Formats: sequence, structure tokens, C-alpha cells
Amino acid sequence: MNGGHLLSVLIFLPAVGAFALLFLKSEDHLWIRRLSLVVGIVEFLLSFLPVFSVSPGTSGLQLQEFHHWISVPPINYHVGVDGISVFLVHLITFLTPVGILASWNDIKHRVKEFHIMLFLLEVGVIGIFLSLDLVLFFVFWEIGLIPLALLIGIWGHEHRIYAAIKFILYTMAGSILMLVGIVWLYHLSTAVIPGGSFDLPVLQQMLQSGSLVLSPRTEMLLFLSFFVAFAIKVPLFPLHTWLPDAHTEAPTAGSVDLAGVLLKTGAYGVIRICLPLFPLASRRAAPYVAVLAIISIIYGALVALVQPNLKKLVAYSSVSHMGFVILGVFCFSDISMQGAVYVMLAHGISTGALFLLVGMLYERRHTFEISDFGGLATPMPRFAAFFLFAALSSLGLPLMNGFVGEFLTLLGAYQVHWDWAAWGATGVILSACYLLWSYQRVFLGEVTNKKNLAIPDTNAREKWVLVTMCLLMLWLGNHSPFFTRRIAGPCNEVIQQMRRDFAREAVAPPKASPPPESRPVAKTGSAEQLPLERLGTR
Repeated sequence: MNGGHLLSVLIFLPAVGAFALLFLKSEDHLWIRRLSLVVGIVEFLLSFLPVFSVSPGTSGLQLQEFHHWISVPPINYHVGVDGISVFLVHLITFLTPVGILASWNDIKHRVKEFHIMLFLLEVGVIGIFLSLDLVLFFVFWEIGLIPLALLIGIWGHEHRIYAAIKFILYTMAGSILMLVGIVWLYHLSTAVIPGGSFDLPVLQQMLQSGSLVLSPRTEMLLFLSFFVAFAIKVPLFPLHTWLPDAHTEAPTAGSVDLAGVLLKTGAYGVIRICLPLFPLASRRAAPYVAVLAIISIIYGALVALVQPNLKKLVAYSSVSHMGFVILGVFCFSDISMQGAVYVMLAHGISTGALFLLVGMLYERRHTFEISDFGGLATPMPRFAAFFLFAALSSLGLPLMNGFVGEFLTLLGAYQVHWDWAAWGATGVILSACYLLWSYQRVFLGEVTNKKNLAIPDTNAREKWVLVTMCLLMLWLGNHSPFFTRRIAGPCNEVIQQMRRDFAREAVAPPKASPPPESRPVAKTGSAEQLPLERLGTR
């Protein structure tokens, strides 16, 4: 198997698993679960191979595979991986078997269809992270939406239909804007290449070489067409309102995949598409996007602080944490962008674990209301310990995964915009407040509800899953160089592409040069030099 074929296997092996499930009887729940778990574990083990194909310190796409798909217009099957996408692929392949194990006894109806939807969701997400053709990217983007909507609408809780429809309306609205941007960009490329191109590296080369020049207005509109679609998926304030409902109504496996990976597709799209293709528009929009990111950080944390529903509390914490990701990206600093990618990985593990624990609690008590709990550490000491471990990881305790990403993000932001870092740091303080206060109300003190005295502690299956996730939190927190050495090259490449584009714009001769004596002289520290300084070149 060559490298390119390896990526295709990673994309389509879950689809093969979903197809294999069709041959099992619908009532044979045990073998459906066993086959799904085996396929999920095999996919996870295969995803290790691309990780070691991306060498530390290297940039550029690896293990590329290219095939012509449609002749007119020229749509290609083009996939590849780099240090950013490889770990996100690894994350979804890990969380899929975790979701299967978490739903082992929870899902009792339409079991076959449930596992098929999990596999199709995995196909869509992996395809997003590996696609290098815009149409292929869009196809996998849509593939990832439908299974999650069905997971919410069929296997969700009381208001599942409302949450599923709201999710579809928001995400489809963003998809339409992105499709308009893809078609518009293709139409512009036809002036450079006969027949045009949807290929992302080709379009990027056109724009960077100057063979395809976008007017400031066109570039901003194209940037917004993609960015709004990605901001909805992140989600960024004020486009976040679908997320709490989707999380609250989704089954445990759906919440784990949604928080763990699906939200990252939006941030990944910003890094992979918006910044390299539209660098000047990205810089012009950066102050406004940063304000929205800071609002997301603080607003998500404050709403989580007053939530009476435990699952909604964790959902709003995702809004807050993903605000750090967008803030780190739009600081255009090597360190902050590495921190943003690391926050994505850390958030996928720690928040995924919190949703897993909340789901286990719901399976026992059938309620998410914090007021229905209290003193659970007495009947469930092991469960309480796991929950505390995940909460400490999520709030960014040193030596755990949440600390590394947030520290790098704030450090990089401080070097460029100290005021952005100062406002963002308040989210770290507030996260400690809402997580520790919720833990106190749920687990500490005396048992106030007699129903809670009979709650069983974690069983063997749950312990194995939770122990594995806790070990990952520690490993991510103590072995960050393994990740950052592979993330640094691609992040630096994106930053350098934006700087080269700025330099090309700066040295371009004016259309009509005024006489030397009438030209304005830029003083040191003037506004003309400010954007380059803001990119961290001081």
C-alpha cells in the first residue's frame, strides 16, 4: 500500500464497515456492536501510519493522491495530509470507537442504523481534513452534516427534532454561502487556466504568484462566503445558538463526536482555505473576528456559569474554548496558531470525556439537571474522580492537555496584541469557576436525593474508556513537543504565505506616482508599517 492509497483507505474504511453492517440482522445487536467496534479500532490503528509519515519540522503536504474525477468542470479526487490535519484525523478515529463503547447499552432501538450513521459521520470528517479539491471538500462537508442530524433527530432526547432542524438550517445556510464562494473562485480561475480549477494548491499558487489578482472587494466577499460557513460550524458568536440545543438533545456518541471533532472542521477550514487564499481580507477582518472570538470566550463561560443543566454547561464551555482557537488563528503568530491547533486536540479529548461522563450519568438517572444531584461522590467515588480529572484538564491545569494549548495561544496573542490576550485570559479564570462550582454541586456534600444513593459506580467497560482518555490528557500535557514539532512547519508556512503576500502588495508600484517632492514620507511606527508589525515581524 503506497502513501496515497493509505489516505483513501482511511477515508473509505468506515464506509466499508457501514456496508458490512447491512448484512447483519437488525435484531442481532451484539454482533452489530462487535463488528462496529472492530472496524473502529482497525481504523484507529491505521491512522497511526500517517502520523509517523509527517516528520518533525517539515511543512507541505504529504502522502498525496490525485485522480481525475469529472472532466468538465475539472473536479479531481485530490487528498493529502500535513502536520495539522494528521492529528485531527487521528482524533476522529479515536473518538469513534469511544462513542461505540459509550453507546454499548444506551442505544436499544435501530442499533444497526445508529452505527451506520457513526461510520458515515467519520467518513465525512476524515474527508474534510484530507481533501485538497474544493468540490471534494464541499462533498465531504455535506456528508458530515446528514449523519449527525439523523443521530440527533432519531436517537436524541425529548426535543430532538427541534435541535436537528435547527442544526440543519444553520449549517446548510453556511454551506450555501461556501458553495457560492467555490463557484465564484472557479469562475475567476478560468481567466488564468483554460477550463479553470477547483484544486486548492493550484488556486493558492495562482493567487500567490499574481497570475490571479482579486480586487479588495472581491477578496473580502470571497473570504466572507467561506468564513461565515466555517464560523457557524466552530461556532463563533453570534452564530452559536444551534450548538447547546444540538448537544443537549444528541445521544452521548453524537455529543462526543460533535464536540470532539465536528467543531474543529470549521477552524480547520479557516486555516486551510481562508488564510492562504485570502490573506489581505483575513488581515482586514482580523480585529473584528478577534472581538467576536473574545466575546465567545467570555460569553460562553458566563452562560456556562449560570447553567442549571449539566450538559448545556459543557456545551457552552465548548463555545468558550473554541473562541481561543479563532483568537489564536487571527493573531497571525506562529506560536498562537500552534496553540490554536493544540487547543483543538486538547478540547477534543477533555470535552469529549466530559460529555461521555455526563452521558453515563444520564444513563443512570435520566436527567441533566444539576439540582437533581448532590453528594454523588459518596455512591460513585470512582466516577467522581474521573469527572474531576476531566474538569481539571478542561480548565487548563498545568501538566494537563488544556494548559498547553491555552498557554501557547495567549502567549502568541500577547506578543502581537497584549489587550486581546488580557481579555482572552479572563476565559481561563471563568472556566475554573463554572467547572469547579458545578463539580461541587453535583458531587460534594451530603446526598440530598435518596434516588442517588442507589446509583452504581463505573463498570469495567466505562473504566477502560475513561482511563484511556485520562492517560491521553496527561500525555498531551507532558509530551507536547511530539505534536508541536509536527504542527509548527505547516503553521509557519501559512504565516509566511500571508507575509509574502503582504510584501508583494507593499512593493507593488503605484498606478500613478506623484512627484518626489509631493510624496508623503512614512515615519517610523506609522500606520503604513503597522500591519507588518502586527504579523509579529518586530
